[in-house]
Amino acid sequence: MPVRDRLLALLVAVCWGLNFPATAIALEHFPPLLMVAVRFALLAVPTILFVPRPRVRLRWLLGVGLGIGLLQFAFLYLGMAAGMPSGLASLVLQASAPFTVLLAGFFLHERITRRQAIGIGVAVLGLAAIAVHRAQVAALLPVVLTLCGALGWAIGNVCSRQARAPKPLHLTLWMSVVPPVPVFLLSLAVEGPQRIAGAFTGLARLSALPSVLGLLYVVLVATVVGYGIWTTLLARHPSNQVAPFSMLVPVIGVLASWAIFGEQPDLVELVAGVAVVGGVLVASRPPRRRSEPADGPVGGPAGETAGEVVDATQDVRLP
Repeated sequence: MPVRDRLLALLVAVCWGLNFPATAIALEHFPPLLMVAVRFALLAVPTILFVPRPRVRLRWLLGVGLGIGLLQFAFLYLGMAAGMPSGLASLVLQASAPFTVLLAGFFLHERITRRQAIGIGVAVLGLAAIAVHRAQVAALLPVVLTLCGALGWAIGNVCSRQARAPKPLHLTLWMSVVPPVPVFLLSLAVEGPQRIAGAFTGLARLSALPSVLGLLYVVLVATVVGYGIWTTLLARHPSNQVAPFSMLVPVIGVLASWAIFGEQPDLVELVAGVAVVGGVLVASRPPRRRSEPADGPVGGPAGETAGEVVDATQDVRLP
């Protein structure tokens, strides 16, 4: 990768890392389920008007929208509203990568290599350490909700893998059409019409401005700009060159949350977080290829499957 593209990949990681404190600020005003509905509604309207519908089967489009749009963000925002620190959320959400590998192996019969199994094991141990530690010093529910969000992201990734969209950015934008209505109805039932009305009528107050700016950052910078650059980089370079830059997201998320909110993760959480990120990186790396003879490559299905799993974790990334 040339230096320019490496800098662009670093810029995406910064955009996505700052997304977590921006979300925390937005949640100070918006109820979590309502914020999910508003976030995707702001994307859905221009998408329907200006972006061609991706040439994929409707069931996979619905699967991506429900897995990533509804399950991931509903659980993530509920977890953060329940007390999940934004920096720790950026770490725990990395569980989506091992979840994706496991789901792809079970449902798509993609072979899990030894390297992936080791990486998954290390990541799971790190997540278990975070869960046990949080259960002793704070509420465990926010961690569980965030893990459910990571599982929803993994479900959406598998559906995205099956969709095989010719233009992944179009799929990413069109999946935003799926969540708004069902999530708004869910918000109406759970959060209530009075709380929803209060959130909208309170937008005129100056105190709501940081939350509005946080929501706009999530929609415009993290989603449109971030994923637009990411998709361009994936089109230019192999995914195994681009994907490792996403491992910088939780690092930036933790540092940004420390700088903005004064969140200081415990040593146990930091060590466990490093284990999670390291395990994800190991599981995402394709196996080393042997020297190729003149008549073709050696490795066959195992190497191809590993590459497919890496792609499955990178098809749709909406922090």
